[in-house]
Amino acid sequence: MAHVAKDLGIHKEALRGWVRQAEADTGERDDRLTTAEQEELRQLRRENAELRRANERL
Repeated sequence: MAHVAKDLGIHKEALRGWVRQAEADTGERDDRLTTAEQEELRQLRRENAELRRANERL
């Protein structure tokens, strides 16, 4: 992996992270969220914060 990262001109840990994320997205890993799940979580957190602010105004 280090050799491929060097060939691409990126840090080996960046490549490692991308590979792990790709594995999660294809179902090969279950120890991290998929990209879709991460986006859903971000959206739900934004919505939750908005609802909390609205609740505080009431």
